[in-house]
Amino acid sequence: MSPKSPPPPSAPQRRPSTFRALMRLRPYAKPAIPRIVLGAVAALAAAVVALLIPAVLQLLVDGPLSSGDRAQVWPAFAVVLGLGIVEAVMIGLRRRLVLTPSTHVEASMRNSLYAKLQDLPVAFHDRWQSGQLLSRSVSDLSLIRRWLAFGVVLLVVNVLTIVVGFAVLFFYSWALALLFMVASMPVFFVSFAFEKRYSIVARRSQDQVGDLATSVEQSVHGIRVLKAFGRGKHSLDEFAKQADDLRGTEIEKAQAISRLWLWLLLVPDVAFALCLLGGIWLAADGQLTVGQLFAFFATATVLRWPVESIGFLLSMTFDTRTAADRFFEVLDSENAITDPAEPVTIEAPEGRLEFADAHFRYQDSPAQYPDLVNGVDLVVEPGETMALVGLTGSGKTTLLALVSRLYDVTGGGVRIDGVDVRDLSRQELRRLVGMAFEDATLFSASVRDNVLLGRPDLADDPAEADRVMREALEIAQADFVDRLPDGVDTRVGEEGLSLSGGQRQRLALARAVAARPAILVLDDPLSALDVDTEARVEAGLRRVLASTTSLIVAHRPSTVTLADRVALLENGRVTAVGTHSDLLATNEHYRWVISSLDDDTTPAREEVLA
Repeated sequence: MSPKSPPPPSAPQRRPSTFRALMRLRPYAKPAIPRIVLGAVAALAAAVVALLIPAVLQLLVDGPLSSGDRAQVWPAFAVVLGLGIVEAVMIGLRRRLVLTPSTHVEASMRNSLYAKLQDLPVAFHDRWQSGQLLSRSVSDLSLIRRWLAFGVVLLVVNVLTIVVGFAVLFFYSWALALLFMVASMPVFFVSFAFEKRYSIVARRSQDQVGDLATSVEQSVHGIRVLKAFGRGKHSLDEFAKQADDLRGTEIEKAQAISRLWLWLLLVPDVAFALCLLGGIWLAADGQLTVGQLFAFFATATVLRWPVESIGFLLSMTFDTRTAADRFFEVLDSENAITDPAEPVTIEAPEGRLEFADAHFRYQDSPAQYPDLVNGVDLVVEPGETMALVGLTGSGKTTLLALVSRLYDVTGGGVRIDGVDVRDLSRQELRRLVGMAFEDATLFSASVRDNVLLGRPDLADDPAEADRVMREALEIAQADFVDRLPDGVDTRVGEEGLSLSGGQRQRLALARAVAARPAILVLDDPLSALDVDTEARVEAGLRRVLASTTSLIVAHRPSTVTLADRVALLENGRVTAVGTHSDLLATNEHYRWVISSLDDDTTPAREEVLA
């Protein structure tokens, strides 16, 4: 299993019936149900009209055609033509009624899924493949829409048509109708047996589609790496293997459907042949008129499509059931990071940040493994800048993520101005805390939209928004934006990959600065900058950090110079806190950590910072 595959259920659970699984769609489909029902009524009316045509033909055969009265043929022709027109109108009305509301259902479900994905914690996205989520939000929901607009309507209508049609057949000849019904029974037994086999294969197919989408996404995003290392052929081989697995599953699905179609086509033909023999004998014996025999077979012909359609309608229904299961797997995912019932509001934040015996470990971590954050006690006073220093894996980035509840502590607490962050609403907390990450992610939007992402309050004040943006860009030394084709209105590429790493980091830093948070959390946001640019950015940051509480992960000795104090992390614990000079003088491990970092301080740099 891929490390980011959907997690399997913790314990085997009884799979709900197809009906119960599909009934979970009812809250989303409820607004569309009236028009779907009207569409079904229109389709049923079309089917009833189709069943009336054989009755007219019976009268035509037993009447004018048998007597030779040609004058009566034209009225019968007009009636059949009229019934055909009514049937066509009803079919068109059915399509018109159901197509539009089904698209609204799809849009509503997609919005719910997207909102849920935005609400779920980072830990959820760590476990799930993005391709699996993408396939659920696109192909699965599209399948559900088609089933609502087409599958469920025709399935219900065709079953009712079969029932009504058999009643009509019994009206013409109970003996032939009974023979036809008994001969057709294998179709229904085969259809029910088909569900168990097909549903398993259908689920495997849809999961493999998600895996394939993930492979495509990873290859596109990592195209530079694949090309740089000449691994395009390897990636193609892996993709081809997954595609071949999916092809095999699709063939297995096709084989299951073909076996069903064998019975759906063979059984009615056998039933027709037996009824033809019986009908000729009854007509020769005088128990059935030629017109009745003709109407019986005309009605049976009308029923042939509803009977044959059961196969693909059932397969479509089982595919939809699997799609619904996959959709609700995401919606049923538990979100442990939620807003409190009665959230606290910090009216005038000072920015005091405190870690009180904070612990964190992943839920699936083996019991013998130590916590990633293992009892951190640390206080950052209002307006103070604290640098976090430690070896790789010491817990620096994880500790930062606890501040804004990207992850929740599993022990102890994190407090802002004496209030536990879990007592704040997530919106309030993320208004107070701004973050910039080492791996700067930008969105496929304009530079302006990326920088002002954290300031929705400025949407109605363009002048103030422009001032805040320009100030943030100046602090981040992101003046390169004015040299872009459309300046700050230039649309950056997907994930900002049209920009260099340093340019992305500077825009991400500008985004954090523009948010004007009470607490600024920076995860080594300057790692991709050259020495001189970093010095200018740090000079600008000093103005911001003078009044903002800041917690900065430092991977360069030069970044430590921004801090008032430094906290040393070892194996998830803070083992020393003090100024840079004090720790150099008193802590051997700190000297070792600092010496392991690249010291790129130059005279030119020192001049900029002076």
